[in-house]
Amino acid sequence: MKAPNISCKIEGYAAVNPSEDPEKVQLAVSQVLPDVVYQYKEGSIKATSNDIKCLQKIQESIKKHRSNRVYRRQMRFNTKGDTTWFYLNKQAAFVDVIAICEEAEESAMGPIKIILHSKNIEKIVDWLAPETLE
Repeated sequence: MKAPNISCKIEGYAAVNPSEDPEKVQLAVSQVLPDVVYQYKEGSIKATSNDIKCLQKIQESIKKHRSNRVYRRQMRFNTKGDTTWFYLNKQAAFVDVIAICEEAEESAMGPIKIILHSKNIEKIVDWLAPETLE
């Protein structure tokens, strides 16, 4: 499904544990959020973009694995105003697998937190994880 033309800000955060290589953590984040700007600061990687297309890989994974209900539930539960978020498993992302975590503790080395900001947050949720899959 083609990405809608919706104004948004996408952020990804991942802690870099003392035992982890920051470049490998950045690689894990880049596997789920390609073509974004990265910063390493104060023990974490921050990824930012204003282009909804950087979520396309996540959207394709949701469709492929038919996991739209889990993502929708998480995003609806975590919505505050024009912002929502969800966790992805950092180790899975490192090996190019997108796997949602319902709790941060499900990712042993800590999760990647994906935060979405938009005045049309419902439309982004509906595109990313539609109620029904084709």
